[in-house]
Amino acid sequence: MFKALVITKPETGYRCDLTELDEAQLPASGDVTVRVAYSTLNYKDGLAITGKSPVVRSFPMVPGIDFAGSVTQSDHPKWKVGDRVLLNGFGVGETHWGGLAQMARVKGDWLVALPETLSERDAMAVGTAGYTAMLCVMALQRHWLEAGVAPGSGEVLVTGANGGVGSVAISLLAGLGHTVVASTGRPQEADYLKSLGAATVIDRSELSAPGKPLQKERWIGVVDSVGSHTLANACASTRYGGAVAACGLAQGMDLPASVAPFILRGVTLYGVDSVMAPMARREAAWETLAKTLNRTRLAAITTEIGLAEAIASASDILAGRVRGRLVVDVNC
Repeated sequence: MFKALVITKPETGYRCDLTELDEAQLPASGDVTVRVAYSTLNYKDGLAITGKSPVVRSFPMVPGIDFAGSVTQSDHPKWKVGDRVLLNGFGVGETHWGGLAQMARVKGDWLVALPETLSERDAMAVGTAGYTAMLCVMALQRHWLEAGVAPGSGEVLVTGANGGVGSVAISLLAGLGHTVVASTGRPQEADYLKSLGAATVIDRSELSAPGKPLQKERWIGVVDSVGSHTLANACASTRYGGAVAACGLAQGMDLPASVAPFILRGVTLYGVDSVMAPMARREAAWETLAKTLNRTRLAAITTEIGLAEAIASASDILAGRVRGRLVVDVNC
């Protein structure tokens, strides 16, 4: 038997409960069984647990879009018992039982070997949010390399700065020598954001309202996890030849923008998907994170909770009351 969060949809409504399951109940479609050490609570997990958005596609469902742990059984040629692994995306926690449980059974093709220098806890302190931030930074780096843009040659904007993606993006970009401007709805957190490496902190209200199609050129690059008017304004104020990496929709799925920044300033908008990203890109992101991410800054953005606390914390993350990353010790 093992503990798990389980989402059900009875006739009386939508529920998420901490319960016990038998290992025989794990999905038969998986070919690798993992004893989970740590998972995380992401924005998407918050939506799944609360039912505020139709994230979960089948019931019952164990939420949790990522996890790290050790293989206990494998019918996959790549993995053997004892291998340390992690997983992000592939519909886990949405269409396939996920990581907010002490055990998981998944397809071996979805797993990434945990880098030797990362503990399971550190891997989940990074989690899907940090891995997504790394994918965004990698997209900007490829663009800057081709354009000949050097670190420190201009400001880089990070929106949703207090969130998981934003916090890690600030640390990564600052570590690469870039001048980072953090946009947040919680200006009282300015000291915290500066401790991660932000040079300047601005209120999100500067970007969140409707704006002009073209604005004063400011950013050489942007990491945006907000979408809607914020993304439109970020594009409109990106410098000639600059780039924007978009990975989230906290403000909304719409993009009330014009083509002006793209055809008059040559701005490039990169869509960054973490769920179905190719394995080679995943492995490169995790290896780079393991080598470059500042562990002190990682600790500063991380709060650990137990599995039983995840249900209540889901509402907090949706309400924007969570700073940085929530790591879930599934055995606590």
